[in-house]
Amino acid sequence: MSKCSRRRFLGQSLAIGAMLPGLGSHPSAGVVQPVARRTRFAPVALARCRTYADAEVRTALAACFDLLGGLGPLVKGKTVTVKINLTGQNFTRFMDRPVGETYMTHPATAYHLAALLFGAGARRVRFVESTGRRTPLEPTLVEGGWDLNAVGALGSVAYENTRNRGSFDSYAHLKVPNGHMFGSFDVNRAYADTDVMVSLAKLKQHDTAGVTLTMKNMFGITPSSMYGGQPGDEESTAGRGTIHDPRRFVDLELPGLKPAFQSIEAGVRVPCTTADICGARPVDLAIIDGITSITGGESPYSAGPRMRAVNPAVLVAGTNPISVDAVGMSIMGFDPRAGRGIGAFARSRCENHLLLAEQSGIGTADLQRIDLRGLTLDEARHPYELHSSPGR
Repeated sequence: MSKCSRRRFLGQSLAIGAMLPGLGSHPSAGVVQPVARRTRFAPVALARCRTYADAEVRTALAACFDLLGGLGPLVKGKTVTVKINLTGQNFTRFMDRPVGETYMTHPATAYHLAALLFGAGARRVRFVESTGRRTPLEPTLVEGGWDLNAVGALGSVAYENTRNRGSFDSYAHLKVPNGHMFGSFDVNRAYADTDVMVSLAKLKQHDTAGVTLTMKNMFGITPSSMYGGQPGDEESTAGRGTIHDPRRFVDLELPGLKPAFQSIEAGVRVPCTTADICGARPVDLAIIDGITSITGGESPYSAGPRMRAVNPAVLVAGTNPISVDAVGMSIMGFDPRAGRGIGAFARSRCENHLLLAEQSGIGTADLQRIDLRGLTLDEARHPYELHSSPGR
């Protein structure tokens, strides 16, 4: 892969604009299109961003979007839904840093993303996350340091706690093309009643899935009321243990689970679910915040002796989540094509959800087929620690 300069890209943009996956036609509100086989041309943009200072974040995000051909063709006149990551919703400082600098979505990246979306003509922006609380999403965000007045001043902004059906009268039923574990999912309608789906993730590892980037961020769209051990209970705040370990829920039948699927291993079930979700609810814009993060674990809930803060100082963006995550893994020093139990996937001996999604035709994790723009991988690489193997 060769580095593509901004001048060279702008010179080519008219010629390749029609080829950009996700930047052409989009579904109308309420319609989720079948998985696009977006493997022929997979642009991913990399930009340097060393701090969460407003001007620096805005400039770096804008640079990424410029390298992808601009946001306008994707979002103008559209409803844009942004899936954020608020792992655990415990906003106590971690490693002597705000949680947005370690393992959660940072308010600055969310704010400046919204500003750029509205600047490109978005009609409405909706932030979504499934929290373990029976309250709307807004008070949780305020607790997390978000300035909702400032965000609201940007344009028409909505929020939805998607742990159940929330503000909607029913769930959306999404079919999974070429699913591994699921044939369909029932989710909050915010994920279906939208034109554009954005996954805003952190550059971090995961105990069960190896890494949790833009694809694994979408795992959280499954509502507690349907996948939390108490199906049909709109008051449920339980986690998704039913997906991780079915042995604790022997009498429960997960909605959409394929009858032929037999594995009880979390290291198989979680990656398969992640790949299937990305097939059912395609991501149109995938963004990884690698400004600051942590290595050696995913959060305070999995803290180990080798966990430490890191400052990769990069932002990654693209229109295909598999390709974006492949670049993210490479930045972390991991092989995005590693097999089960190898490299980043060693801790839980888990499957590689990027390859599972690739097998389903969602995109490519092959770095040789990804058009990397902006920084080169050598310029961006910031090796992470390997998790210790189970039992060590």
